[in-house]
Amino acid sequence: MIQQETPPFYNDLDATRDHALALIARGVKDRKSGMHTFTVATIGPDGAPRLRTVVNRGFDPQTRTLRFHTDARSPKLDELASDQRAAVHLYDPKAKTQLRLDALATVHRDSDVRQAAWDATRDFSRECYRVVPTPGDAVEAPSTIAFTSGEDPEEGAENFVAVTLQMQTLEWLYLAHQGHRRARFSWDSIGEVSQTWLVP
Repeated sequence: MIQQETPPFYNDLDATRDHALALIARGVKDRKSGMHTFTVATIGPDGAPRLRTVVNRGFDPQTRTLRFHTDARSPKLDELASDQRAAVHLYDPKAKTQLRLDALATVHRDSDVRQAAWDATRDFSRECYRVVPTPGDAVEAPSTIAFTSGEDPEEGAENFVAVTLQMQTLEWLYLAHQGHRRARFSWDSIGEVSQTWLVP
């Protein structure tokens, strides 16, 4: 019987942490990566969780900060203004890896982060921010949804915001035929990490 080779991180917590962060970073550029999109949960005004899928637009492994973009009129921003805690879920089936993060969100409405993100946004993506009704509004039919002309490339800029999520904890689960692996990483206020294996 041929034994399946184990990856370098399989029994190494430091390598596991590096591997997890590398997967998130890869998701920014690789549209085929399972981590090119991720799910963000916030707390709604009624205290119930709210989920949505967003695109992984940026990740800084040094600060452990993910970035996504959204409409300034989105209800999720009111939710984050009330409670900046967010939960994040990423899963890459090819890597057989699930990541669950606890994060603190920062909304960038008028900052260098927001401006740099807008400047890097392609015209096709800017179209989303040129919709005239507020996202989530009820309409009679999709055909009634209107957009601004788009003649000015800056149209929609006032509706564009960037949101960064700084992870406070990361829980990693790797699925393997020879035995699953699970670990948790937590960072304190000065960025020092504590880490431990968990029962899968």
